[in-house]
Amino acid sequence: MTRYVMEEVASSANLNQAYKRVKANKGAPGVDGMTVPDLRDWIAGNRERLIASLLDGTYRPSLVRGVEIPKPGGKGAPAGHSDGCRPAGTTGDTASPDPVLDPTFSASSFGFRPGRGAHDALRQARDYVRDGYAIVVDLDLEKFFDRVNHDIVMARLARHIADPRLLVIIRRFLQAGMLSGGVHVERQEGTPQGGPLSPLIANLILDDLDKELERRGHRFCRYADDCNIYVRSQAAGERVMASVTALLEGKLRLRVNQAKSAVAHVRERTFLGHRLTAGGFLSIANKSLTRLKERLRAITRRNRGISLAAMIAQTNAFTTGWVTYYRHARAQTVLREIDSWLRRKLRCVRLKQCKRTMTIATFLRENGVPEWQAWIFALSGKGWWRLSGSPQAAHGMPNAWFDQAGLSSLALQHAALNRTGNRRDTQYVRPVV
Repeated sequence: MTRYVMEEVASSANLNQAYKRVKANKGAPGVDGMTVPDLRDWIAGNRERLIASLLDGTYRPSLVRGVEIPKPGGKGAPAGHSDGCRPAGTTGDTASPDPVLDPTFSASSFGFRPGRGAHDALRQARDYVRDGYAIVVDLDLEKFFDRVNHDIVMARLARHIADPRLLVIIRRFLQAGMLSGGVHVERQEGTPQGGPLSPLIANLILDDLDKELERRGHRFCRYADDCNIYVRSQAAGERVMASVTALLEGKLRLRVNQAKSAVAHVRERTFLGHRLTAGGFLSIANKSLTRLKERLRAITRRNRGISLAAMIAQTNAFTTGWVTYYRHARAQTVLREIDSWLRRKLRCVRLKQCKRTMTIATFLRENGVPEWQAWIFALSGKGWWRLSGSPQAAHGMPNAWFDQAGLSSLALQHAALNRTGNRRDTQYVRPVV
């Protein structure tokens, strides 16, 4: 047990590290409206007063500025659509005792921990499946961040922290009200997603689950509140589901969402946006592909009123990060199909930007389409989407035309990241869209 943790939390080195993390994450302002560029000057002028208030116990965190983030999918909503919003919060407070607690967490916990991430969790899950543990107990915790019990949080913290000053301040963080729509909302349980303590609390509360699963010898992967347990048979999975549900709902006062939780073969479930095959290979989950296309539809909406170059730049910015996240999945075929669909979307945009018959015909002639074909196309009277799929549109705007315009291919990005562009393990499961 650490007795003088507050001195570590309030140290200049820790505050500097907290500032660097906020700057790197481009943190949003709290209720005081302070931006990241303003924060550096504020720290320079208030460092000593801040440290003193932390050490003498007078520090009080500000209200959390409430925001709402879309909640994709879910019961009662079409795949890839929002069925509501989940609360999130932003605040200027950043100090956290992660270095004290993190070493005590399970090796099978991967979320919000230094040197660990989603790809590590997926790699471990893949290894379990390859070893024959192809039945997954997929646990979904209902409104986890909304239902966290403050007393349980403080009891778990007290196992590791003997400094009452730090415990008092953490309790104040938990109970800090939320300013939402100009209304001060008191909070008796839960912690807003995006708050400075939320990742730590998720790992702290669910560490009891991790330790119990380790004690029983189970193979599992947990990323924040997303937990998958891997077993060899359906019967074993049902037994594990029943016992773990009793632990979560009885001891930790959390609620397992029975509608979204299940015991099934790994190919029937998803984990961190991926799906595992019987051989332990990764593919991209259908819902992830659906959301990808919805995001690209929004970017390439033809009535946005921006230039094609700007649209391509926004597309590239999004797809680069997306492909990087899914780089370990079998995906070449589906990404080539999405590339083709995306080029058609952009052809549709470019044709609509021409607007008039003469302009369309001229544009196509200038890009190599024979004059008579260009005029037949321009005078056809078909809608923009039908026109974008025609041979004339493909002739006038071939793949090379998009290369020159700077459009990045998802399939080529994926192949470059993996150096396995044509290998067998880049196949995929077709999405439902």
